Amino acid sequence: MATEKGNGLPRGWARATIVDLIAPDGLFVDGDWVESKDQDPNGSVRLIQLADVGDGEYRNRSSRFLTSAKAKELGCTYLKADDAVIARMPDPLGRCCLFPGDAKPSVTVVDVCIIRTGDLGANHRWLMYAVNSPRFRAEIASHQSGSTRKRISRSNLAKLHLPVPPLPEQYRIVAKIEELLTRLDAGVRALNAIKTQLKRYRQSVLKSAFEGKLTAEWREVHKGELEPASVLLERIKQERKKKLGNKYRESPPVDASELPELPEGWVWTTTGNVCSSVRDGTHDTPKYHREGIPLVTSKNLRDGVIDFSTTRNISLEDHEKIKIRSGVDPGDILFAMIGTVGNPVVVRTERLFSIKNVGLFKKDEKAFVPEFVKYWFDSPVFTKALQEKYVKGTTQKFVPLENLRMLPVALCSLSEQQQIVLEIERCFSVTDAIERAVQQSVTQSERLRQSILKRAFEGKLVPQDPSNEPAERLLERIKAERERMAEKGAKGRGIGKARRGAKLGN
Repeated sequence: MATEKGNGLPRGWARATIVDLIAPDGLFVDGDWVESKDQDPNGSVRLIQLADVGDGEYRNRSSRFLTSAKAKELGCTYLKADDAVIARMPDPLGRCCLFPGDAKPSVTVVDVCIIRTGDLGANHRWLMYAVNSPRFRAEIASHQSGSTRKRISRSNLAKLHLPVPPLPEQYRIVAKIEELLTRLDAGVRALNAIKTQLKRYRQSVLKSAFEGKLTAEWREVHKGELEPASVLLERIKQERKKKLGNKYRESPPVDASELPELPEGWVWTTTGNVCSSVRDGTHDTPKYHREGIPLVTSKNLRDGVIDFSTTRNISLEDHEKIKIRSGVDPGDILFAMIGTVGNPVVVRTERLFSIKNVGLFKKDEKAFVPEFVKYWFDSPVFTKALQEKYVKGTTQKFVPLENLRMLPVALCSLSEQQQIVLEIERCFSVTDAIERAVQQSVTQSERLRQSILKRAFEGKLVPQDPSNEPAERLLERIKAERERMAEKGAKGRGIGKARRGAKLGN
């Protein structure tokens, strides 16, 4: 326990460790070492996981259990409602929330630390906010260990000091924090609702585009000037026959029985008929290198772009081999074949890269505008057809190459394709601007949240009351009570579990 006067702490405040704040009937231990073999899905005891511990909120995400007999055998610590639980692993490291209780008796895993302040200890809600405050989180980061996955030990947590206000002020701080965060959370919910509405609006725009509604007036103005898509397809077919000769293979007609009716002059066709070729990436896993040519996989396609930040590199020699089968050029369309299928991307980079588990729709400027097909792949009509007819697999979703070649395309004249792209991008430019503003507000809200916590633990959020008993008295009372209990020979559970070295203060 340490106190500071005249060096930054408000009057009546003191510095203390977590251990100093826990009464004799409290608790400061790690969770339990429960292995997979100890678990039982039909067990009556719930096993709380790291995934359940949020940053100030209990997430209730896991579904792991063990029997009461096994919990007794392992000597597990049972959680109580309002226990503070701290995640000793990221992300983020040191996040803390209060356990709200559960219908079943509950224990937690060893990488979660349990804090129970006890009847005479600090306010448990104040302690949660204190642990989540920027300053204490920085202290946690400075005491973390591990190279691949960071963690903090309970013993290191026990070394860290908190600025502790008088007990009545702890309650006032909690009330003010929760008043402000309630307003802030309501604002964030409203912002997230706007983001959801924007997503729905984009889907509505795409639906209208490929029903022909987005360009209905434009089409009327240019009536008689537009080449029917059937004529366009026939010309492509004859050109390819002439070029490929006996190697030419026409794709089977698309099954449009469950697809919507198209405007006059449009036709249903397949990717195999409009693309110069439809291929997939390498089927092998090349040797990876620290430097070299990026290998783009399905997971690197997101939000209409290629995410090179997470790609791994292969040699130039392997890239050249893959290029023979599936070389990528600007204007081609990439398509995730595995996992979250789809996520189409029009290639607009000259950067060299290879692909694996990625569909490749080679461009044909005489047949389609790449962005037109990309937006078609994003549309709700296509997405529904994709999931219902072309995606295979149960545990791991995938689209076979033969199905990539059979994917339906709602085709119109090249000039209307160009107009549809212009109309979609005009609508999307507005939604993108709104979304940027919304996201900026969400980011500002998180900064404000951190500012609220920072001010709270600098003594600037609520006024001090000189009549409040100083925090030092609270700390002395807790210490004296622990010493009194020790003299009586009491060894409460708050002393921890010797088998794990989880004693208070260790």
